[in-house]
Amino acid sequence: MLMRIFGYIFGVGVFLALCVAGGVALIVHKYEQDLPDYEVLAKYEPPVMSRMEAADGDLIGEYASERRLYLPIQAIPNLVKASFLSAEDKNFYQHGGVDLSGIGRAIMVNLENRGSGRRLVGASTITQQVAKNMLLTNQVSFDRKIKEALLAVRMEKAYSKDKILELYLNEIYLGQGSYGVAAAALNYFDKSVNDLTIAQAAYLGALPKGPENYNPFRNHDRAVERRNWVIDRLVENGYIKAEEGEKAKAEPLTITNRPVGRDQYEAEYFTEEARRNLVDMVGSDKLYKGGLSVRTTLDPNLQRVARRALQDGLVSYDEKRGYRGPVKSIETDGDWGKTLSDMPGLTDVPEWKLAVVLSVSDTAATIGLQPDHEPSGALSKERAQGTIPLSEMKWAKSNVRKASAVLKVGDVVYAQKVKDETNVYRLRQPPEIQGALVAMDPYTGRVLALSGGFSFGQSEFNRATQAMRQPGSSFKPIVYSAALDNGYTPSSVVLDAPIELKAGNGKIWRPENDEKDFLGPSTLRTGIERSRNVMTIRLAQDMGMPLVVEYAKRFGVYDSLMPVLPMAIGAGETTVMRMVTAYATIANGGRKIEPTLIDRIQDRYGKTIYQHDKRKCEGCEAEEWNNQPEPTLVDNREQVLDPMTAYQITSMMEGVVQRGTATVVKQVGKPIAGKTGTTNDNKDAWFIGFSPDLVVGVFMGYDTPKPMGKHEFGGTLAAPVFTEFMKTALADEPAKPFQVPAGMTLIPIDRKTGLRTSGMGPNVILEAFKPGTEPPTSTSIIGNSQQQVQSESVTPEADRAVAAGTGGLY
Repeated sequence: MLMRIFGYIFGVGVFLALCVAGGVALIVHKYEQDLPDYEVLAKYEPPVMSRMEAADGDLIGEYASERRLYLPIQAIPNLVKASFLSAEDKNFYQHGGVDLSGIGRAIMVNLENRGSGRRLVGASTITQQVAKNMLLTNQVSFDRKIKEALLAVRMEKAYSKDKILELYLNEIYLGQGSYGVAAAALNYFDKSVNDLTIAQAAYLGALPKGPENYNPFRNHDRAVERRNWVIDRLVENGYIKAEEGEKAKAEPLTITNRPVGRDQYEAEYFTEEARRNLVDMVGSDKLYKGGLSVRTTLDPNLQRVARRALQDGLVSYDEKRGYRGPVKSIETDGDWGKTLSDMPGLTDVPEWKLAVVLSVSDTAATIGLQPDHEPSGALSKERAQGTIPLSEMKWAKSNVRKASAVLKVGDVVYAQKVKDETNVYRLRQPPEIQGALVAMDPYTGRVLALSGGFSFGQSEFNRATQAMRQPGSSFKPIVYSAALDNGYTPSSVVLDAPIELKAGNGKIWRPENDEKDFLGPSTLRTGIERSRNVMTIRLAQDMGMPLVVEYAKRFGVYDSLMPVLPMAIGAGETTVMRMVTAYATIANGGRKIEPTLIDRIQDRYGKTIYQHDKRKCEGCEAEEWNNQPEPTLVDNREQVLDPMTAYQITSMMEGVVQRGTATVVKQVGKPIAGKTGTTNDNKDAWFIGFSPDLVVGVFMGYDTPKPMGKHEFGGTLAAPVFTEFMKTALADEPAKPFQVPAGMTLIPIDRKTGLRTSGMGPNVILEAFKPGTEPPTSTSIIGNSQQQVQSESVTPEADRAVAAGTGGLY
């Protein structure tokens, strides 16, 4: 009987087991039908942050849809791995994807917490979390848990434990916009994962359960409690010693906010332009998810100098126009700091602080400075104050004798600390005038520095690349280059005399020089040095505007210039970047330059997918040296200007600096060639110049063009900014002369008449001539059909250089 009972129970048990097994098999079969393909994980490429670096390797920008830096498992320290394993899945290396003992513990805990309102405790292994995060959704349901478990078991059979852990540690979201342990280490502690302390690694391990629950600013005590719990698990599991654990728990939880890049506030115009270029080159998806490493051309030191020089020039001009009034007025009763903190300042001009006037007397104003925010985001309780003495606001009004005549209580103003003074500030105001500065390597086209305005925070519009402005006389070197390339010489004489031309509307146009005078027959050198409009117009008419159009296109200044005479003196619109590129072509001996802000792009695996330098290096790929010649770089760039012509126009532009319209540039103390430019009604001011190794262009003007003042020119506005920049940029460089091409002849001439001469004198210079183009000894001037102009001697080209014109640009 007993055997029958046991047999019956056993039969029933087997039957029930078969039923359960059958039921499980049916369930598994059902869910297997729509399981995602876990094999995609073998080729998984998570969205990874792209990083932009300056030429010296400094980080200047990061771009990501998810801030993630992917690390292979071998690069992740054991301490970091142990922290996550101890917190999330201590049996990770023992189970097969699903931890049955963990499930049992979770069931017991949930039964104990039944009715308490607490959230149910899960028992997901790291493998299950990978399956959920990368293949499933966060939906809370039994269906998802079953799929999660099935995928985990399959993944464990397909991938190694290290591969699964690698996916997990790089994919998991850890708060503060951080995906993966590498990004979290940087964003929380400004450290590499290899430099984390036990306490810091434990804190990262505490975050997967709920990054916002353990936010160190909002829930500091809970964050420390959870971190210490992870430290205890590290001790319990044998990863660290007990005394190490106690020391780590005593360590304060201090978060270090990491800046995106130490130079970013000085290079935002550059980085944004580089970002736009990258989007055009690789697409936004690749930039924000592809993990690119972008090495730019930016020289951080030159960028700082460029920003300062341009801002100083803009502020200097603006302060001469006086004070326009406060940013705003607020009440100073109560906590003025709270009200002031809500007002946006110029974040990329950190030297300038927003401040409110708290009291004012005849001799000074007391100001309260905008309070800072704590790392947590809370407003600092400190309310710092300072003083603006009358001496630091005298620029605001002419003959001002009282501070109270400039400021009143409640005025919100900008203030800048005076150097070497503790609490003394200078009154500031953001300038209305704007400008741009571009510095370029003339041999490669690499943009070393770029500033597109006073403040990126004030206006993101980049005047270096986006503003279309008339270059005025800074375009004249292109016209004169065309002439020198086609039969003229620096000593060729063109008539500088009144001229009348019929405009398209049937009216008579009488172009003028800036000084309202005429020099008569004058050399091309004089035309450049003194920026003579009428001479340039006659020269362009004699050559024919189609030739000028062709050279403008060769130099990259314009894609399609209208073939009308006003364009010869800079009436067309172009950008600072294009003009600097054109001058770089001259400085480079006439070889075409392609400007670039990007040197190289590498993909997430380190493979170079773009390189700006396209020169071929013959012999560089040799595996070994067998007494063969050294490798040579083959420069196959287009020659758009004769090298001898490039030197001639360079020499003529040196004269602009030495005795022409830009004598202020002589303060640099090094060989400099360049040209000023000012447009009708003084609406645009330019100076573009270069040393043998550096080209710099400066532009100043209002965004909505309007006159800047009767006596404001390229030589008085833009040239001083250029000078300030170059004095610092070339401070440690030797005085390198411009190189004379082989075959050129230097002949003494009278710079006024263009005739060969001998001896010494103030007007005698050594002029560069191409073979077969020696200067004449004598000739006669042929004027226009109405008037014979008598003078000493001119070259035969002057016979044709009559009747032409445009007006007003100089």
